[in-house]
Amino acid sequence: MTSAEIRQSFLDFFASKDHKIIPSAPLLPTAPNLLFTNAGMNPFVPYFLGERTAPHPRVADTQKCIRAGGKHNDLEDVGFDSYHQTFFEMLGNWSFGDYFKKEAIEWAWELLTREWRFPKNRLYVTVYKPGKGDPADFDRDAYDFWKAVFTAEGLDPDVHIRYGNKADNFWMMGETGPCGPCSEIHIDLTPGGDTGGEMVNRDSPWCMEIWNLVFIQFNAGADGSFAPLAAKHVDTGMGFERIAGILATTNNFTDFSRPPSNYESDLFTSIFARISELSGSEYRGTLPESREGRLSDQEAADVAFRVLADHIRTLTCSIADGILPGNEGRNYVLRRILRRAVHFGRRMGMETGFFEKLIDPVVRKLGGVFPEIRRQEEVIRKVIRAEEETFGRTLDRGMQLFQGIAGKSGKEISGNDAFTLYDTYGFPLDLTQILAREKGLSVDTDGFSKEMEKQRARARAARKKTEITVASGKNSGEGTAFVGYDLEKAGPFTVTVIDVIDQDGTIWLVFDRTPFYAEMGGQIGDTGTVRAGDASLRIADTQQDHSGRILHKIKGSPPDDLAGQEVEITLDFDRRRAIQRHHTATHLLHFALRNTVGEHVHQAGSLVAPDRLRFDFSHFEPVTAEQLRKIEDIVNRRILDNAAVQWYEMDFADKPDDIIAFFGEKYGERVRVVDIGGFSKELCGGTHVRAAGEIGPFKITAEAGIAAGTRRIEAVAGDAALDLLGTSYERLHALSRKLSCRPEEVEARLGQILEETSRIEKELRKSRQRDAAGIARELAAGAASIDGLKQVVAKVDAASPEELRSLGARILGELGDGIVVLGAAFDEKTTLVALASPAAVKAGRRAGDVIRELAHQLGGKGGGKPDFAMGGGKNPEKLESVLQAWKARG
Repeated sequence: MTSAEIRQSFLDFFASKDHKIIPSAPLLPTAPNLLFTNAGMNPFVPYFLGERTAPHPRVADTQKCIRAGGKHNDLEDVGFDSYHQTFFEMLGNWSFGDYFKKEAIEWAWELLTREWRFPKNRLYVTVYKPGKGDPADFDRDAYDFWKAVFTAEGLDPDVHIRYGNKADNFWMMGETGPCGPCSEIHIDLTPGGDTGGEMVNRDSPWCMEIWNLVFIQFNAGADGSFAPLAAKHVDTGMGFERIAGILATTNNFTDFSRPPSNYESDLFTSIFARISELSGSEYRGTLPESREGRLSDQEAADVAFRVLADHIRTLTCSIADGILPGNEGRNYVLRRILRRAVHFGRRMGMETGFFEKLIDPVVRKLGGVFPEIRRQEEVIRKVIRAEEETFGRTLDRGMQLFQGIAGKSGKEISGNDAFTLYDTYGFPLDLTQILAREKGLSVDTDGFSKEMEKQRARARAARKKTEITVASGKNSGEGTAFVGYDLEKAGPFTVTVIDVIDQDGTIWLVFDRTPFYAEMGGQIGDTGTVRAGDASLRIADTQQDHSGRILHKIKGSPPDDLAGQEVEITLDFDRRRAIQRHHTATHLLHFALRNTVGEHVHQAGSLVAPDRLRFDFSHFEPVTAEQLRKIEDIVNRRILDNAAVQWYEMDFADKPDDIIAFFGEKYGERVRVVDIGGFSKELCGGTHVRAAGEIGPFKITAEAGIAAGTRRIEAVAGDAALDLLGTSYERLHALSRKLSCRPEEVEARLGQILEETSRIEKELRKSRQRDAAGIARELAAGAASIDGLKQVVAKVDAASPEELRSLGARILGELGDGIVVLGAAFDEKTTLVALASPAAVKAGRRAGDVIRELAHQLGGKGGGKPDFAMGGGKNPEKLESVLQAWKARG
């Protein structure tokens, strides 16, 4: 079977068992603690935790996964064996409170042995049997079901059922929460197939796990207890590439003579063929016996083949899901992977640009299963091309430095040197380790980590961080009802004070309900007033604490015993409306960006204020001026269309694919959707206008990069945009009057002036050069002779320090042998330059010594080489006397 046939067969099989076949979730996980989606179960965690109800009781899929960085990190192993990959697909079937162990076990056996014809006598399973101190009891149910399966096949259960303790056969999501025993299926791939299960879980490629059936039936408590779950679940995972590799290596179980390899299937062979075309090498599947020391030429080539094939799949699929190479977190992991691939490709003799050419076979092989790859193909090419070219420019220089470091390092490359390779030349630590290992050297990783921490400390010191921590009050467990989505007036609203919190002299009020929006999701908090009896207090900010209480920051001192009283609160309504305009404009901006720049754009942060908005997004290059004009035009045209803005709640499980959810956000069972005209739909808890026309004019004010792979657009809308446009209009007309032209002619008129200015400046430079030549001849002619050396010491006029330096060089050229010392005043500062011929240096007249002495006398500093030095001071009035005093000393 081909890989496509295997995948489809799996999905068809479980569809026949009433499973809903769902598409893969993105590689960008919703869980903030994960770098990537790294297991088939990641998207289903909320169902296991009971946070959301599964929309279907039975599900099957093929899930894209990456294991690189973090707890699950296979990166450094890729290439050196036949089964590690950073990217893989996990085939899985799932039951959410529906079927359990019997069906999971029987269907797994049916698919493997009847549909795919796996040799039954080569299959072994493991069942949970707790060791000392392990949780729960022996998994008798799983054992009995497997025993029945093997007995029916005429196979000895005592041989084919193995046991594992908590380390191997008990799955836990974390220290607490849903968990349960698992049952793994292994296959014996030795030539004889007669190991009797002795190689199970022995970390041998000849006997490997192919499917893990997890039975989630307990809830682990913080007290160490394991209570039965009311609803039991099944979570299974099968390595797709492993299955495809086994079938390919054994030629559908007809030949067990070759070592099994994931890389033998058609998932990789088409990529290998492209690498062969580009490199002139051929893949032969050799494996190094050890990573230490030098590999044979063929072993090194085959390692590179596997690295490149795996890494291009990882980069292609991750970029298609909007994860771009960068400098932090998951983005830096991708950059490491790409640079590792470029390095291995270079060692095969391929020049910069080769890696992009490996995208084609990946798109052909995976684009039909994961359509986002085809949709984002052009973006994938641009990102990989840009990253490859950037690293290619520094790779050669970095390799030269590495060779120098390795030559003087003895047995170990220092952490400081490894950090220099990383920080200056972009070498990830693991790349330096690979290079070092080939030369029989180790790397001081602890020293490297210390240098990294120093850099992080410098970055933290450069950032100004404000953190609000609100002390707990009397009712800290109760969230505040927000009633501010559909406001038609500023107030006053009658509410009850339920808590008064004093945090180091700052007073926060908590009401039973409030129309004041607390800062979150980029939208800043509301302001207004609160009236308690005769006292009127300013609400300066609104925040929310971890329990959902909305906290109103008070300026001034509230009356005593305010808790329990009714008060009147009034919102700064115009300010709120201005914030709402900018928030809805942010959604339109996101829509326009995705339509103009690409669907890979994802929000990476925002600020929604009354006078501006800021939108950070994932993108790999500057947005062009033409694209910015198009984005601005799309937003303004949508505003003119005056589309209705609606918001409504729905079950997260029922969310259609065209509603944008933000990765890293944790959503509950119910979510709020903001829908603008049916074309822009996002999950959002913020406040918005009721119709797009309320936004008013929209104007982009800035676009810039804030980090590798992250761009920022700043813009204004409504009153702020009107103010900007009005001010800009007035400035344009004032400028046109000064230039004596119409406003539409200003650009052309300025062009003429700049062109004329440039011409005059060129003429002026030529004139000054002629004058400088004359001055140089004149000063050289008047040179003093000291001990046989000519000497010129003078204060001169110069337009810039560079011109002063040029004049000194001219004079020394006229002198031949000698020393030239010049000074010039620039506003409140002085600049000094000294030039000495070889004969003068030999005679002890060193330029650096001269400048240090003179600059010190002028209240400054300076220095340089024996033949050339520059410096400066702060006392231009002393310049002449200092120079003459030094000259008089001879």
